[in-house]
Amino acid sequence: MNKHFRLSGSTFQKLEELGVNVPVVVRRAGLPQSVVQQPRVLLKTSELAAFWRAVGEVSTNPAIGLLMGSESRVDKFHPIGLAALSSENFGLAIDRMALYKQLSCPEEIVQEKDEQEWSIQFHWLLADEEPQVFIECAFAWALSIARIGTGTRISPLRVELMQERSHLKTIERHFGCSVVCGRPRNAIIFRASDSQRSFVTRNAELLCLLSPQFEQELQQERENEEFVDRVRIAIQEKFTGQRPTVEDIADMLHMSPRTLQRRLQDEGSSFQKVLDEARHRLARQYLNNSLLELNEAAYLLGFTNANSFVRAFRTWEGVPPARWREMQRERAVQ
Repeated sequence: MNKHFRLSGSTFQKLEELGVNVPVVVRRAGLPQSVVQQPRVLLKTSELAAFWRAVGEVSTNPAIGLLMGSESRVDKFHPIGLAALSSENFGLAIDRMALYKQLSCPEEIVQEKDEQEWSIQFHWLLADEEPQVFIECAFAWALSIARIGTGTRISPLRVELMQERSHLKTIERHFGCSVVCGRPRNAIIFRASDSQRSFVTRNAELLCLLSPQFEQELQQERENEEFVDRVRIAIQEKFTGQRPTVEDIADMLHMSPRTLQRRLQDEGSSFQKVLDEARHRLARQYLNNSLLELNEAAYLLGFTNANSFVRAFRTWEGVPPARWREMQRERAVQ
């Protein structure tokens, strides 16, 4: 994966303000100490994930992610946050966050809405495991946008997390709602009507200044993005209990199946190879959800039965999924 994502220089400053030893974090993440002095830090997906995991390991506060994502002053937000705050309402702010977030992290924001609820899901796309600290930071950041933008103490209906948390009560107090762990997704659920809440911070002039810059950067990122990665992401998004076909993915990418297969071949790959890799990544992600049963993971990955999943996973990792999950738990304890 060649794509790089920006890490704001203010991240290091905020860590220091919160009493976290930045040089130790950088060293634990396997990054050069020089990144702290760089005006524009660009990290690969694996490096970014390692950085956020290191923050959680070095900090003595289990709620460090909530603190990192919380902000009460508009002038402390970076440009993407300012663009969100300049929107007309909360729903449009999330739309802009979902679009521009591609520049700062390999994470997708997926929204689902019915008559009662509006769920905002944060899905880490190109890494095997979503760093818990970053997920909490992202949730807290979205809530800060909502509260500053609306000028109210808006709270979600609930928060859903894939992995268990030792500081569950702290998270509940922060968001002002119940938090449910062991869910198949990381999501904040608001009332459907909350999406229409007007922003007192809306600023059309500022938005007109910021949007063209972001659009230009997004276009450049799309041109530089490897086609194999685009196909893999599309497959991961489509994998919901049924194995997506080449026709499904070609339709998502607005091209014919023949063109999709030819372009993959040009990059030395094939649809089956990318499909298998996407399945492997999702399998690791699902197994890191401690409350998701193996047969449930097998279903989500499109396997006809658990035995087929076990055989495939053994081929990928050299061990059966139950043993791999146990090894991850042992590593987390250590």
